[in-house]
Amino acid sequence: MCQGGSVTQQTPDLSWVQERFPGQVVTPADAFQHVHRGDRIFLGTGCGYPQYLVEELVAFTREHPKAFFDTEVLHVWTLGVNPYLREEVRRNFRLNSFFVSGSTRDAVNEGSADYTAIFLSRVPELFARGVIPVDVALIQTSPPDEHGFVSLGISVDTVRMAVDQARTVICQINPFMPRTHGDSFVHMSKVDFAVPHAEPLLTLPSQHVEDDVAESIGKYVARLVQDGDTIQVGYGRIPDAILSSLAHRKHLGVHTELLSDGLVALMQAGVVDNTRKAIDRHKTVAAFCMGSTSTYEYLHDNPAVAFRSVDYTNNPSVISRIPRMVAINSALQIDLSGQATAESLDGQVYSGVGGQPDFMRGAVLSPEGRSVLVLPSTARQGKVSRIVPCLSEGAGVTLTRSDV
Repeated sequence: MCQGGSVTQQTPDLSWVQERFPGQVVTPADAFQHVHRGDRIFLGTGCGYPQYLVEELVAFTREHPKAFFDTEVLHVWTLGVNPYLREEVRRNFRLNSFFVSGSTRDAVNEGSADYTAIFLSRVPELFARGVIPVDVALIQTSPPDEHGFVSLGISVDTVRMAVDQARTVICQINPFMPRTHGDSFVHMSKVDFAVPHAEPLLTLPSQHVEDDVAESIGKYVARLVQDGDTIQVGYGRIPDAILSSLAHRKHLGVHTELLSDGLVALMQAGVVDNTRKAIDRHKTVAAFCMGSTSTYEYLHDNPAVAFRSVDYTNNPSVISRIPRMVAINSALQIDLSGQATAESLDGQVYSGVGGQPDFMRGAVLSPEGRSVLVLPSTARQGKVSRIVPCLSEGAGVTLTRSDV
């Protein structure tokens, strides 16, 4: 995205950033001189993950092996490569993740990385109270506008508080990052070091695959959603099938943690217009987005979408103020008493607590609100039941029997 323009699809000239902010634009190596032994380094979330900065940080460590040791890497969800997990830099980095993705799952279960089980809505509080101090924040932003503001783009979630609390903020200025509205704006005076580098954002497009079970669940759940409801839906084949089945609805609102291609498609089709919401009327509210390049284009400078911190989007007291809030989430396994796990199986961490309990509890407190938990009844081609007498030994209870 060139200054004042649209999200770019080609590598632009970023020399103007250096000319306008000469005291802050540096090389990665210069910025990393300000990372110290024992620091906690926060990384941006999901598709907003600062790929270039992370690769350069690990490269700097290889070239300067005594520069710093025992740093702790903090993040929520990452996609792609995580070079700080490699064997050769384990003396330098130890990961502490608030959610586990496919790229970090093995390290967590092997014990070479840590997982902190926590409601996602509470993570900003950990930073604000200094329970987990943030020393360095590595983030990715849009280029600055004429007033000197960059945008956190598709990743505001926990990033907002990390930036506010960090001793040192290092941002990768990337013209591929859309300029989004909401709590996303950061003035360059808050940025200690800026590294201009253009690269396409990570993508996680919706999963349009033939799945009769997912489609059946989607059609059933869609009957529980009425015109004028506000919805929250997660990511995956079943959520995508649910969203596809909502094409006939009208005047839906969106208040969610994750904004996906499926939700954006409903906005573009006019199904979601947010006109019936009691708060944040006329705006889709989300904490972060993981989707396709076309979705990122749609979000650029779009005032109909507001990205907010998770201590707002996932706050049950906020969610409860939205009449007819429908929270739709999935589980890996549920037992006959109603306990459900969405985070672990057979004693192994699979994902995390995330925002599911926040939304499920907030929706129940909403006037005429509903919480919906979905899952196929079996796994492994029908050989294993997901509905069991009691959860597997060692499974984390994501939702208690009183939540379901």
